Amino acid sequence: MKKEKVSFTESIIILIALLAILGISVIKFGLSPEVPVLFTVLLLTFWARFRGFTWKDVQDGIKEGIGVAIIPIFIFILIGALIGLWIKAGIIPSIMVLGFHLISGSFFVPSVFIACAIVGVAIGSGFTTISTVGIALFGIGASMNANPALVAGAIISGAVFGDKMSPLSDSTNLSSAVAESELFAHIKNMMWSTIPSFVVSLILFWILGNSGHMDPTKIERTSHVLQTNFSISWWAVVPIVFMLLCAWRKVPAIPTLFINIAATVIMIFVQNPHESVQSLNNLIMNGFVAKTSDASVNALLTRGGISSMMATVALIISTLSLGGMLMKFNVVQSAMEPLVKHLRKPGRLITVTILSGICINLFVGEQYLSVILPGRAFKPAFDKIKLSPLALSRVLEDGGSVINYLIPWGVAGSFAATTLGVPVLQFLPFAFFSLLSPVFSIISGFTGIGLKWAKDKK
Repeated sequence: MKKEKVSFTESIIILIALLAILGISVIKFGLSPEVPVLFTVLLLTFWARFRGFTWKDVQDGIKEGIGVAIIPIFIFILIGALIGLWIKAGIIPSIMVLGFHLISGSFFVPSVFIACAIVGVAIGSGFTTISTVGIALFGIGASMNANPALVAGAIISGAVFGDKMSPLSDSTNLSSAVAESELFAHIKNMMWSTIPSFVVSLILFWILGNSGHMDPTKIERTSHVLQTNFSISWWAVVPIVFMLLCAWRKVPAIPTLFINIAATVIMIFVQNPHESVQSLNNLIMNGFVAKTSDASVNALLTRGGISSMMATVALIISTLSLGGMLMKFNVVQSAMEPLVKHLRKPGRLITVTILSGICINLFVGEQYLSVILPGRAFKPAFDKIKLSPLALSRVLEDGGSVINYLIPWGVAGSFAATTLGVPVLQFLPFAFFSLLSPVFSIISGFTGIGLKWAKDKK
């Protein structure tokens, strides 16, 4: 059969069918998303062949889809190695012990949100925030009998806020570049949706965080176990300082992680000069295995290693293969084109742009594409009605990168779930910042509050 341009109707049917398969499999039957994603890849391949696309088209789509995530995948591998090393060196246990002394039970969950937000802004990486400070705070929450999903939601919300508002963030720079807006003006303009989302999230975390109670006995027992089995000292701040210095010097993520890994390995050899190369290799590959007298501590701190990230990597490769094929066959583009032509009012245009970012997150699972594709598709419409590039760049953040953490098969969502050990569908209702950001952005579009027009200078 000769291949023809995919129609709007056909593209919508394909996207709805794929989303239904993924949604029913993951949400209704509770399946791990890897197999349903592979099944949708299989169905899309059969459809492509029926429509006249060649095997080379299919392979090119897969390669193009995976290509956008090569760097994030390599970063995940390094983070897996770093987590195991940080636990072995006593860095994460030291942060936990310090947290027991500094954080009160009644304000714990809001404190987690604020702490991750501050670290996220300083580092510019939500992934790094979640996998370092986030793990330590999650451990403190477990010792306080806090709801794991609520604590995970606070960690992710803070990390997303920090990633969104940091000039060092890849996604923030990308949104600014795609919309052709000035970076710091873009960050300033995002406050119209970001500050309300932050304040409402903080209030919700304070209300829900007060619904639990501390268990002083368990906290003291956990603290004693940590101090007995790990090296707890102020030296634990050294790798964290290195990370902040690298962020300040605008060192990219990969060399930053390598520097941190090297510094942590040196710390381990200083603590135990007889540490063998074989055991260190096993630690990097398979992570740290806690063998304390407390089963809950063992469960919290048995994690990390390159192998721990392989399930996430497999999901990312499968999801981006699907997304690459949808792009190669122009299914996504055909679904978006008719929408652009009929949007002439700011509120509707902003709403549809945000919904497009959310849909691309659902279908493609990659946060960068959820910024790039709507940005390219809707920029002419924003220009036509005289909206500033700042309006577009804010919308791309609010409907794109922040949403990826809420998608079970998304790059960010699967990473957060693997790192914290809490499924996406469990922490999703508590990831308030990600849920509220698009809402306040849409409100801004319809009310005009904080909406920048092309004639505005700033």
